[in-house]
Amino acid sequence: MISLAQDKRDHLYMHRALELARKGRFTTGPNPAVGCVIVKDDRIIGEGWHQKAGEPHAEVFALRQASAQAKHATAYVTLEPCSHQGRTPPCVDALINAEVARVVIAMQDPNPVVSGRGIHKLHDADIEVRVGLFETAARALNPGFIHRMQTQLPYVRVKLASSLDGRTALSNGVSQWITGAAARADVQVWRAQADAILTGADTVLVDNPRLNVRPEQWPDGVEKPLFFKQPVRVIIDGKNRIHDDLRLFEVETPVFVVRTMEGPASRHRHCHEIIAKADSQGRVDLHDALKELALREINLVWTECGGQLAGALFNAQLVNELVYYQANKVLGSDARSMIALPELTQLDDALSFNVLERRMVGEDIRVIAQPMK
Repeated sequence: MISLAQDKRDHLYMHRALELARKGRFTTGPNPAVGCVIVKDDRIIGEGWHQKAGEPHAEVFALRQASAQAKHATAYVTLEPCSHQGRTPPCVDALINAEVARVVIAMQDPNPVVSGRGIHKLHDADIEVRVGLFETAARALNPGFIHRMQTQLPYVRVKLASSLDGRTALSNGVSQWITGAAARADVQVWRAQADAILTGADTVLVDNPRLNVRPEQWPDGVEKPLFFKQPVRVIIDGKNRIHDDLRLFEVETPVFVVRTMEGPASRHRHCHEIIAKADSQGRVDLHDALKELALREINLVWTECGGQLAGALFNAQLVNELVYYQANKVLGSDARSMIALPELTQLDDALSFNVLERRMVGEDIRVIAQPMK
């Protein structure tokens, strides 16, 4: 039985571990963001966070700082310590060898290679373990990693922006800029959290985007990461229409072109090719395309695309989260609509969302929502 005083201390130090973990949310992919705090006699003696795949985990950084003082201390970790040899040695062994007395863990690791084994190993070493403190907050740190471990698919965030009347561009295709500078800066933060940015060939050919994170546009008030890890770019291009004279290729980060086996082979020396199954209409099967991305350790996909691809993703129930910016403009009935979906005859069939957050970003409204399955 944990005393009220101990419970209060656990909350305090796990909150700090979560703060540390958030520092890695832009850089750790494909690994999860993890924070660790080591406490002895009500004093933090070591702390750390995972910064990059292949580099030491949060526990190792914290133990290095704590040194010999870690003996009989309490470790607070936002994710179950790993128990297998991956890119780095098992963290659970480091905690056991340091002779910590107690480990408080926010959530069990969803990776089937770990999934409870680290906890059992701590128990077997006669170390007291508490699991589940701030689990919801810990899960929110790593939606992509958790989703890929549980479903073998990446977590898909779709970004949409429209006028007040739900339009994304004028009838002639002009769309820059519907939203204001603050919203466009906010997008950089979302891009930076992604492992991949997904779009369609239509968007690439019409808008000619770079689809990269731009540090110079980073918004004020958001802590910059230690370094910027550029997401790979993924283009759904079943007809092999993109060409080399595009701004995509001004950025060194890889470009993946997704086509079907029946589609024409990619002729671009700058691209990596992904072959996906075809759907019943001969187009790229989006579920299979996402599965291929997951096999490449893509945890989180940020999607900036036109209405056709956005509609196809929603229609296939592949969208996990919507980030929607509503501008303070009206474009009129001739302007292009935000999303293409099959015609509905019943209101009960309409897409419904659970709104998680609604706030102003500059002059625009940002809504974060999840589809209700």
